[in-house]
Amino acid sequence: MSDYPVISWTEDGETRSARWHSESGSPAPKKVIIADDRITADSAYRLACEGTALLWRGDFQNARQLLQALARRTEHKPGKSRKEAKAPSSPTEAFHLHRQAQSQRARTLAMVLLPFETDFRIPLRRAPDVQQACSEAYGKVSEPFVASLRELQGLIGAHEWRKKGVEIPALEGRIHPYYGVFSPVRGEYIGLVADTPLPSTALAFDIGTGTGVLAAVLAKRGVRHIVATDQDQRALACARENLDRLGVQKQVEVIQADLFPEGRAPLVVCNPPWVPARPNSPIEHAVYDPDSRMLRGFLDGLAAHLEPRGEGWLILSDLAEHLGLRSRAELLALIEGAGLKVLGKSDIRPHHPKAADTQDPLHAARSAEITSLWRLGAK
Repeated sequence: MSDYPVISWTEDGETRSARWHSESGSPAPKKVIIADDRITADSAYRLACEGTALLWRGDFQNARQLLQALARRTEHKPGKSRKEAKAPSSPTEAFHLHRQAQSQRARTLAMVLLPFETDFRIPLRRAPDVQQACSEAYGKVSEPFVASLRELQGLIGAHEWRKKGVEIPALEGRIHPYYGVFSPVRGEYIGLVADTPLPSTALAFDIGTGTGVLAAVLAKRGVRHIVATDQDQRALACARENLDRLGVQKQVEVIQADLFPEGRAPLVVCNPPWVPARPNSPIEHAVYDPDSRMLRGFLDGLAAHLEPRGEGWLILSDLAEHLGLRSRAELLALIEGAGLKVLGKSDIRPHHPKAADTQDPLHAARSAEITSLWRLGAK
C-alpha cells in the first residue's frame, strides 16, 4: 500500500482494505460496510447519518437512485418544519447555520462509496465510462482505490463544464474550467473589467488568475503584455489552455507565484474570494477567504507593485457586508492601512438565480448584493 489513507471493511468473512481518495480532503470513514441493491433508503440514511459508509457492490444506477433518495431525506429531516424552526437572529447566524447544514449534508451524502480500478473503471453493473473525467481530476494512479459517488458526480459535472465551456460575451468566446478551478459563471464582474477605462495598455498583472478569464479580457482589450499568477497547478494549466484557445497566449505570461510577480505595473487586477470564512473543500477557496487573507495580502502588497499613477483594480462583492462578516468600514480601513486611496468605483448588481430565490436561506443578503470594481492608487 502507498502512503495514502486506507479504509478497511469485512467482506466474505475476510478483512479487506483499499486506498481512500478524496479531492476535498475528507478523512477516510472509520466504519465501512458492504451494501447492494437490497438496502433500503431509510436504512442507508440512518447508517450514513451515524457515520457508517456504504461500499457499493450492486448496480451502479441503483446507487445513483439511492444517493438521490438520501439527498431528499437531508432536505426533509424529521423534527421541526421550516415554518416552526426558530428564525436566525441575524444574517451572520443565518450564514453560519447555512454553512453548517451544507457541511452536514455533504458528510452524509459522501457515505456512498464506489470501487475504482487503476484505469478508473468501476467494476459494477451498468457503470458508465468515467475514465476521462477521472483522469482529468486525479491524474495517474498506481493502485485501485475507493472514492465517494458524490465526488464522482462532481468530477463528471466538471468534465462536462470543461468540454462545453462557459460563454463569455466580453471575449466573444468560451472559457473551459478545469476540475477544482472556479468557473466564471458570475459574469457581472467580468463586465466591470471589460468596461472600465484602462490606465495603460503596456502591462498588467492579473493576481490569482484561475481560469485566465480576466487576463484574456485584458488581452482582448489591447493590453500588450499581461503577467497572470496563481499558486494552484490546475489553475495554471487551465489558464494556459484557455489563453491558447482564445489566441492571446503570446500576450499573457502565466507564472506560479504567491500573489504578485516581481516588478511593477501600471495596472494590477485582482478578484479575490469574496467571503471571509473557512472553505470546506478545495473548490471553495475561490469563494471563501479565511480572515480575508488574500484580500489583505493583495492590498498590503499593491502599492509596492504599482508604477507611478498606476491603478489597482479590486473586484469585490459586498455580500460579506450584508452577512455581517466584514463591514464597509473595515474594508476602507484595510485600504487606508495599506497606503492606498480610492480613485473610483463601478458597481453592478448580480444576475445569478440565487439573487432572486426567495427560498434561499441567504436571500436577504443575496438580493441586496452589489459587485464593485474598486480603482485604487498609491498615496
